[in-house]
Amino acid sequence: MAFLEINGRSIAYRLLGAEANPLVLLAHPLGMTQAVWDDLLPALLPHYRVLTWDLPGHGASEAWPADADEIAPAALAAEALALAEHAGARRFHFVGTSIGGVVGQQLLAEHAQRLLSVVLTNTGAVIGTPELWTTRASRVRDEGLAAISGEIVPRWFSAQRLKTEPALESGWRTQMARTDAQSYARLCEMLGKSDFRGKLGGNGVPVHLLGGSDDVATPPETLEALAAECDGAPLEILQGFAHVPSVESPEAMAKRLRLWLVADRSAVGEQGVSYAEGLETRKQVLGEAHVARASENATSLDAPFQQMITRLAWGELWGNDDLTRRERSLITTGILAALGREELELHLKTAKRIGLSEAELRQVLLHVAIYAGVPAANHAFALAKKLGWGTPLE
Repeated sequence: MAFLEINGRSIAYRLLGAEANPLVLLAHPLGMTQAVWDDLLPALLPHYRVLTWDLPGHGASEAWPADADEIAPAALAAEALALAEHAGARRFHFVGTSIGGVVGQQLLAEHAQRLLSVVLTNTGAVIGTPELWTTRASRVRDEGLAAISGEIVPRWFSAQRLKTEPALESGWRTQMARTDAQSYARLCEMLGKSDFRGKLGGNGVPVHLLGGSDDVATPPETLEALAAECDGAPLEILQGFAHVPSVESPEAMAKRLRLWLVADRSAVGEQGVSYAEGLETRKQVLGEAHVARASENATSLDAPFQQMITRLAWGELWGNDDLTRRERSLITTGILAALGREELELHLKTAKRIGLSEAELRQVLLHVAIYAGVPAANHAFALAKKLGWGTPLE
């Protein structure tokens, strides 16, 4: 876990995965922590860079200052954007559950140009009523979170799940009791005032919605209303599950994220991958600075060539999700080394961004030596050492 100071407040976050992979931000529900995403990480990290963080006063994040303004969705969205900037991502995917979905709606409403896609789970354009949230905030301040956790935590999970795993309730009640009560109460008051009706449509961002049939906090009809606000975004209701699918049904949620975060390629056979999509992938893999230099150096002679490789090499090939970018880096490095192409230097640098290990690169180049010839491998080893791969032997 790491910490970043934003507007004078320390925020606990995790940034996991290769720099060259597309970034996914995951925003957790009220009263929980970024640990709700742990069981999704094995499915996401081969393909994505993942950033999770704790809301104000939750987990290891500092409480919302007592003398500060009230918490608003815009403030939470600003923190999400600051974290994305810290990760070096101009655009990113966003996944949010419950109040995390409210953060996602604020981003959709005000910062759609930063979003590659959005998945909103167990949330709504309006959640509950102002009276409900005002009452809860008052009770939290008067009684404390430990006292009311017995009413709230069981609503997060289905009765069947709590019956088979009773420790789930006691564990999350313990965690909820550790949350800063004032921060929690102010977030309740924020939810009582949040209303995104009429603000979410027409932005062109792919949106998917997920809910639970047994969710009493944000029941299916709340998600149906949100889908209508999001231009009829596709909605799936998980039968027999409640409010926190990443904890209650991580396999089902991971399966859907692996489908929904990938760009829609249903029309690729007819139209091909767009230049914009290829450019996005090219920037993620090679870095924005390199792509900017290539664009600046283009002339009337090679500009069409640059556009072609952006669409084909980066859009059609590297943008395809059948292989991870790590696997594509291994393949590309091996081919370029075998052929002795000058682009090998660029892809050796890229291999570092993607997170290839020294041992993996060594095996690629040893394969080149056996199957393509020692001189080609010798050249590749020398170039890799020049670029900083390897450490001197003692």
